Amino acid sequence: MIVSKKLSKLKEIKHGFFNNKGGCSTGIYKSLNCGPGSNDYKTKVFKNLRIVKKKISKNSKNIFLLHQIHSNKFIFINKYSKYLKKKRADAVITDIPRLPIGILTADCVPILIYDKKKKMVAAIHAGWKGAYKGIISKVINFMIKKGCENKNIIAVIGPCIAQKSYNVKEDFKKKFLKKDKRNKVFFKKRKNLIYFDLSKYVKLQLKLMKITNLDTINIDTFPKKNNFFSARRSLRLNHDDYGRNISLIMIN
Repeated sequence: MIVSKKLSKLKEIKHGFFNNKGGCSTGIYKSLNCGPGSNDYKTKVFKNLRIVKKKISKNSKNIFLLHQIHSNKFIFINKYSKYLKKKRADAVITDIPRLPIGILTADCVPILIYDKKKKMVAAIHAGWKGAYKGIISKVINFMIKKGCENKNIIAVIGPCIAQKSYNVKEDFKKKFLKKDKRNKVFFKKRKNLIYFDLSKYVKLQLKLMKITNLDTINIDTFPKKNNFFSARRSLRLNHDDYGRNISLIMIN
């Protein structure tokens, strides 16, 4: 489990970015695959989720996960919510204690957010589509409407695919430049190939929302040696599926 130095200083929350180590799955899912949407044995996935939950807190409720769809949709869970059904969205916000909220990734950016005065947390799955569609600003704006303040928010950008590993096509670049010409700073050309910096793009979205208390965990999920599941690496190896990394945050 990898943690943020900034969030670790706060005793009122628990959090963690988990790689693929410490679970019970085998084969291409070895070993801590936490993705119910993968083709791994469901019994093993749920066992892995229980392993993760115990590392966060033995007294917590079950981990709340989303049916992620690469969108800008989010949900808010409070004490009045009927949240047992899995929702189709890519971010979850809550102020309920002992409810770990989780995001699954395999190269996309996991973002964990906490407002230390309002005692509200959020977990965001920011792939390029969600980030492009403005999921980060939607989540922050909602939190502010609920009484959070930019100055009290801590945001952590978790392990994701690095620019050097993220080769994209020309039409991908054009899409971002059409939205804003200044987005060219997130692209680099090397040996006639284009590379995109997803992590820095996400960081800019947070800065534009006046979030200055930021932490970035600079680990590339693509290289096998870093021990993270990676959709791109699995595609390169001609695997027909891949495991998912989980990132969690919870109010104690």
